[in-house]
Amino acid sequence: MDEILVETLIFLLVGLIVSTIIIYVITKLSREEEGLGTAILAALVGAVIYALAYYFLGEGLLAALAAGFVWWLALGTLYSMGWWKALGVAIVVWIVAFLVGFILPTVVGPL
Repeated sequence: MDEILVETLIFLLVGLIVSTIIIYVITKLSREEEGLGTAILAALVGAVIYALAYYFLGEGLLAALAAGFVWWLALGTLYSMGWWKALGVAIVVWIVAFLVGFILPTVVGPL
């Protein structure tokens, strides 16, 4: 396999695992009853939504806002929660994901 393809697949897999864990923990803290399967689906749906938004709209604020809005709707639908609760959960997930994304690359230390 091509080295770039392998790196991309590893990046995608690690991203999905981390996103799934974050979504699962945040939704459990907000007293949602759905399990790990729904968190995995939410992470996959989010990855696809963001990939499509960035593909069609390019990088930037518009793509991020459009993808965030669609993912908020998907999250609310997947977890059958109210739209305000889904918005709160989505914002907390984005904040925690940002922090984890900022901290995680530094965990292994300098190479």
